[in-house]
Amino acid sequence: MQEFRELRMRITDLEDQLTNKIDQRIINLTRVSGDCQDLFERGMTTSGVKSVVINGKAREVYCDMETENGGWLVFHRRFDGSENFYRNWEDYQRGFGKVDSEYWLGLNDLHQLTKNGNYRLRVDIEDFENNRAFAEYSSFEVGSENSNYRLTATGYSGSAGDALQHHNGLPFSTKDRDLDRHEVHCAQNYEGAWWYNGCHAANLNGPYLTGGQDNSKGMCWYPWKGNYYSMKKAEMKIKPN
Repeated sequence: MQEFRELRMRITDLEDQLTNKIDQRIINLTRVSGDCQDLFERGMTTSGVKSVVINGKAREVYCDMETENGGWLVFHRRFDGSENFYRNWEDYQRGFGKVDSEYWLGLNDLHQLTKNGNYRLRVDIEDFENNRAFAEYSSFEVGSENSNYRLTATGYSGSAGDALQHHNGLPFSTKDRDLDRHEVHCAQNYEGAWWYNGCHAANLNGPYLTGGQDNSKGMCWYPWKGNYYSMKKAEMKIKPN
């Protein structure tokens, strides 16, 4: 009988410990923001890796807290060529890379974040002479998987030129899924992945080429530098309107 009471007490203690752990996880989750703008408004003004909630799950992302009033969630980041961006459909769906370095957040998460149509997009680019330009779009959305992650990017302003006008309304293409409007396979031909048309006015997921090489396969943004200049740095980021 004594052994039974001791066992029962041990079970009760374990139940209490488990309940406390669950309660703490719930508390921690509610402290995690839905986006970088929420964190910025709470006083987190230093850029870096932060935890946010996307579709009910905690994710680490890079938050830009300094550009144009801060609060930008960076979903595409390149600056040194350390990450391979010539990847397949599945990789682009789920995301890849290191959040504190070069990375792609993932098409699935981009759709979940932007599906209500209330996000804006900013693209920051820099050449190898340290000149910088940007493009902003007042409306940005990535469609569902059923739409092949169709791009909506309208309401341009900025200094880089409207390269995404050429890609607006198109599905995403990768080296193993050809959904562009050209007779050639644009993703394979330009060694990237993008909302290709026939083929591109922007190719920010193309190969990282040092020194702004004269090669249309690189990280190009046609309206600013032409299709034959590969950028040194590129970031794509979103925040709520």
